[in-house]
Amino acid sequence: MKNSRKHSFMSVLLVCVMALTGCKVTSQETAKKEIVISKDMKWSDKMALTLMKRHPESYMLDDAKKPKWDYVHALVLHSIEELNKKNPDPRYKAYIRGYVDELVQEDGTIKTYELDKYNIDLVVPGRLLFAIYAETKQDKYLKAMQLVRKQLTEQPRTASGGFWHKQIYPNQMWLDGLYMGEPFYAEYTLTFENGKSFDDIAKQFELIQLHATDPKTGLLYHAWDESKAMPWANKETGNSPNFWSRALGWYVMALVDALDYFPKDHPKRPELIKYLNNAAAALAKYQDKSGLWYQVTDKGGEKGNYLEASGSSMFAYAFAKGVNKGYLPAKYKKLANKAFDGLTKVLIKKVDEDGGITLTNCCQVAGLGGTPYRDGSYEYYVNERKKDNDPKATGPFILAALELNR
Repeated sequence: MKNSRKHSFMSVLLVCVMALTGCKVTSQETAKKEIVISKDMKWSDKMALTLMKRHPESYMLDDAKKPKWDYVHALVLHSIEELNKKNPDPRYKAYIRGYVDELVQEDGTIKTYELDKYNIDLVVPGRLLFAIYAETKQDKYLKAMQLVRKQLTEQPRTASGGFWHKQIYPNQMWLDGLYMGEPFYAEYTLTFENGKSFDDIAKQFELIQLHATDPKTGLLYHAWDESKAMPWANKETGNSPNFWSRALGWYVMALVDALDYFPKDHPKRPELIKYLNNAAAALAKYQDKSGLWYQVTDKGGEKGNYLEASGSSMFAYAFAKGVNKGYLPAKYKKLANKAFDGLTKVLIKKVDEDGGITLTNCCQVAGLGGTPYRDGSYEYYVNERKKDNDPKATGPFILAALELNR
């Protein structure tokens, strides 16, 4: 009798497990089927829904196999958060929340996040926590934000006070790091610290502007090594050898996003707006007739160089937002629209049967130093691999579409 009861119980359990796993697959499939991408939609919705259809769980963005606290997910989800403000859709909100709740634990710790690596890339996902905490008032989100803020308190700095890009890259400031750290830092200090750190935030921009700007072109080099010890660093200036469009894109996006939180009467605000104007004027000189920018910004038409999607999307966003916020003259809106035309006409080459869109010519990754060693040469940048719909392009593409109302 006991055995037959046990057997019945096991059978029921097996059926339940099968039903549950079946449900999970079905819910993902249903989610995919429920997403309809119409040709009449705005480009922002088209791209967001394409990504959601291809990556049913938000942690799957960038083809990730398991959840991880990462800047690429944060960039895309931040763009979907901005989209949801303009075109509210419960699916957008759920997609963002799914990622955060997969990683933020009840005690406020964050799965896969290693604070002691002092990798400034891992600060940017903290931006997703502000709205969720404001809405839910759940302590775990506040604790997670405090944990990310703790990283910035402890982040190693150059002798002059600039954040190292990572623990493994001593004395180096990269343009990328300004986007990774400063918008979160600015929102946090405004929300929880009565704005006490705005001077420190401005200092990060001041240092990179002072040391990484090329006096001839007005463009900023990808990175600056204050110690001048790295083999890629110029022995006199400490700068890396080339201008990489995505690094410049991170920089101008960092400016327009950090400025959202600077009080109008803050003495450093006009300085930041000036940096944005300087960078925009320098970039405008290198915009191709297609509206796009090249992977190596100032070497259009040279062998191997190509019109690149992520930098072009970032510039379109920063120019458009800069005009919308009153930081930049109106002419930059025209340049942003021209860039967006290039993205949609030159780099979106096909539309899938389900209406999904694919942005091509996205540089997948580029850095300096490390193993294998990256020397920052022209050949290095033009030969790094590309990936269609790379998040570093799709996130800024959505943001640009929103600012341009396209």
